[in-house]
Amino acid sequence: MNEFSFERHGSELVNSKLAFYEKHKLTPTADILKTVYSCIDLTSLSNADTEKSITALVESVNNHREKHPNVPNVAGICVYPNFVSLVKQKCTVPEVDIVSVAGGFPHAQTFQELKVKEVEMAYQAGADEIDVVINAGDVISGNHEEAFDELSAMKKAAKSAKLKVILETGIYQYDADIYDASIIALKAGANFIKTSTGKMEPAATPRAAVIMALALKDFQNKTGKFAGLKVAGGIRTTEQAVLYYQIVRDITGLEQLDKYSFRIGATSLAKNVLSDLETL
Repeated sequence: MNEFSFERHGSELVNSKLAFYEKHKLTPTADILKTVYSCIDLTSLSNADTEKSITALVESVNNHREKHPNVPNVAGICVYPNFVSLVKQKCTVPEVDIVSVAGGFPHAQTFQELKVKEVEMAYQAGADEIDVVINAGDVISGNHEEAFDELSAMKKAAKSAKLKVILETGIYQYDADIYDASIIALKAGANFIKTSTGKMEPAATPRAAVIMALALKDFQNKTGKFAGLKVAGGIRTTEQAVLYYQIVRDITGLEQLDKYSFRIGATSLAKNVLSDLETL
């Protein structure tokens, strides 16, 4: 971790960037909204999920092209691991990834062996991407090596599936902890770092996204390895989504975001983006 330090940025830089985005809000265009829509992981992670409700979610993806021929489809469908095989069976759109949470989601407080096994089972069921949670307690207490080792084991278990590591940024009291958790996840091989599980408040925040994007940029500059950022939890409006799009695009320096660099975990957002596109 020594080669990566939040101190070279500092909280004042984060504050100044947030002030800039508040003053210079990006005007949503049709192209930006289409990109935002194409970066959504359509998500259902409820205790009340059923085969019927998940099938309905998948059918909305299957029917998207017919209803909205000029708007690209979502990036993925995110479900609990026990529904992965159902999504694989029902989804007829090959470019839409099957995303599974695993690894003791949402709290990551269980035996490492169980976390690794759940990741393995999600992959075997057909998951293209697997979202796991870093042990925030390890990060907060400074046990960075333990957090790294556990994520590395889950990365190995995910095999060819992309691994997204959820930080649960609302837990952390200090900006530096969010940065450190990001770097640990990236060193362990995360293809994406993700703000939140959506199971606690605060969930995604612009502040957390700025810090995580700074870590992404530092990691890429130092190692040449590219990863993406996923925001999730409470993102419902087009205005919120465009702000996160602006943050990630600006800090990473990418001219155009896509589903390989940016994701949004949401459900109601998808309807709102389509509605705003119709208005435009």
